[in-house]
Parts: sequence; structure tokens; C-alpha cells
Amino acid sequence: MRRMSRMRVAMVSEHASPLATLGGVDAGGQNVHVAALARGLGRLGAEVVVHTRRDHPGLRRRVHLAGGVTVDHVDAGPAAPVPKDDLFGYMADFAADLRRVWARRPPDAVHAHFWMSGVASLAAAESLGIPVVQTFHALGTVKRRHQGDKDTSPPARRLAEAMVARRAVHTVATCTDEVRELLAMGAPADRVSVIPCGVDLSTFSPGGAAEARPAGVHRIVVVSRLVERKGIGNVVAALPAVPGAELVVAGGPPAACLASDPEVRRLDRLARAAGVADRVELRGQVDRTELPALLRSADVVACVPWYEPFGLVPLEAMACGVPVVASAVGGLVDTVVDGRTGVHVPPRRPDVLGPVLAALLADPDRRRRMGEAGARRARTHYGWDTVAARTMQTYADLLDRPALATGAARS
Repeated sequence: MRRMSRMRVAMVSEHASPLATLGGVDAGGQNVHVAALARGLGRLGAEVVVHTRRDHPGLRRRVHLAGGVTVDHVDAGPAAPVPKDDLFGYMADFAADLRRVWARRPPDAVHAHFWMSGVASLAAAESLGIPVVQTFHALGTVKRRHQGDKDTSPPARRLAEAMVARRAVHTVATCTDEVRELLAMGAPADRVSVIPCGVDLSTFSPGGAAEARPAGVHRIVVVSRLVERKGIGNVVAALPAVPGAELVVAGGPPAACLASDPEVRRLDRLARAAGVADRVELRGQVDRTELPALLRSADVVACVPWYEPFGLVPLEAMACGVPVVASAVGGLVDTVVDGRTGVHVPPRRPDVLGPVLAALLADPDRRRRMGEAGARRARTHYGWDTVAARTMQTYADLLDRPALATGAARS
């Protein structure tokens, strides 16, 4: 096996910069995943460059992120924020830049994150003989199934994803549900494995300060981007069945900009119609350093999206020792163990969600047991050092099989 301590890894994350502020429409779990995985690989001795699109003219081309980790801002399209669903037309320019960089100093392996990164990475790396590993984070087939006509993905997405799944030397799925989808798309079964997302156990833990909260009131916390498919409206609609509980929603634009956000206005209308507006607090963007204290202040964390490729927030809540009520979809089925670390509910069913929340809030002993089990599960399976080591081993195994590393992408 080649020495992993000398490995050069190029990570490609076209829209999700590891330097981004979280909570915006296109800034969420993938940003956290890429940043944490890159740092973890750096701690293992790898030299990591994360290539992401420049979205501001003031950004330097190269920015130090952590030991062994650099962020490279690629010029592709305007140096301004662009919705991720509008970025596909810039991927040829993105790929051309990557090819120039990698031709001068080729990485040992490329790890692409999201489908457009996969398209650009394959276009840049195949002619140079550099193996491309793919993580999709979300699949267009699943998004279309759950959102229907509300899906704003470009028409090319489904065919492009299938192409990437077939031509990447390996695909790292983040949950077992994703594997089934990938095989249906034509991904070779022997080139797919599951490595979950992780959680920063030094930041998210049961110990530490909890945010102060009103006495005598139960607290339900939601941490999420403010988009309809995240199911926040379902939590609001369930709240009449949960008397004596407040709902705190963290995510979205800064607090000063909440009034102009369409999703905030929609949620406010829902809360007023349900008669619970006085028990719903929309905080807007919350600094990541404030999240552990907010999560620890919760009696329960609700994560009930319509679909979810993985979902970092349930892991962060579990690591803080807080039980999770989660939709039985995607990666949440793997991370939240129904009846042990939380409770599964069907998505888009506030009529089921309300009684489940009420029953859990009424049973402090059950919440305590679930919280303790969740913290143990997070420590055992989901620390970022564990995830990074498994990912590094995947790269090393591929590079130990030269025929696979250079030939699979053309099969």
C-alpha cells in the first residue's frame, strides 16, 4: 500500500465552500461535510486542496483552511453568488481550470462532492489518468420524486448523475438508502460503498453550556435551511397538539432580513393560522459556534424533511445527548435508531408528529435514555476522525489497484 501520509487529495465542491456561512438556501450540510472531511484528512497527513467556485471578487485564489488543507477559488462564472441550480452552464470553465491546475501538479485522487462537481472532475481528470471518487450528497431522482414540479434542478441533472455514477472509479454513498438509488441508476455494485457523514465530537457533546430558556416550557428545536422540503411547516402545524412547548427554528437569512424572506412569511402565516404564533421563534442565521448550546437547551430536536440524503443536525443533536424525532427517510433511517436514540415518523404528517412530540415531552425518563444512547452512538460511529480514516483507506485501496484507478472511469 502506498504511504497514506504522503497522499495528495483534490476535493471538488463547486457550490458548497468549506468557508461559507451556514444557513443560506445553498449553504448547509455539504459545506460542513467538505470542511470537516478535509480537516480530518489533513490530520491524517494528507495534502488536501478543496476546489470551489469563487463567489465574491474579494476572495484570494488560495486560502489556508487548516493544517494540510487549502481552499482554491476557481473562476467559473461571475464572482458573485449564483443559485446552485443555475451553475451547470459554468462547469466547462470550472473543469478547464481544474485540468490546468492538475496537469501542473496532479493529485493522487480526486474526490468530487455533488453531481456538478463530478461532471467537472471527470472532464478534467480522465485525460490525465487521475482517479475520481464521487459523493453525491443528494440525487436528482430522489429530489424529483419528492418535489415534483417544484424541483428546480437543470434538465441535464438525471442523465449527468447516471454518467458520473458509471464512470467514477468509486462512489461513496452516505447511507444505505442511497446505495439502492445508485444501483438503479447503473452504478456498478462493486464500486459503491457506504461511509456516513460525521460529527465534530469536540464541539457537539453532552457537556458544556446550554442556552437559557423560559422556565416551565418545553423546547423543540429545529436547525435547518429555510426551504419548504425541510418540513419546518409540518412542525409548526403539529404544534397545536403539543401544548406547553415552544418551537425555536434556527437557520435562514440573518435576523435583520427575516421579514423579507418568502419562506419565513409562509411559516408565519402557518403559525398564525394554527394559533401558535406566540410559541414559534424564527431566529434566522445562527453562528455555528452557538449551535451546541442551542441544541443542549432542547428537550427534543425535530428533523422531519420530506426527504434527506443524510442530515447532519440529528447527529449533532445526538452527540449533545438530545433525543431526535426524525422523518423515516434517507440517511435519517440509518443515524436515528427508532425507539433508542429517537423516534421515526412519516414525512409530511403533522397529525402523527404532534402526538409523538407530546408523548416524548411528557416522558423525561425516556428522553434521558434516548439522549444517552444517542451520545454513545455518535461517539462510537460518527466522529470525523473515524469517517476521515475510512475515506482515506478507500483512496488507498483504489490506488493499490492501478487498473481500477485508471480504467474504471472509461468502462
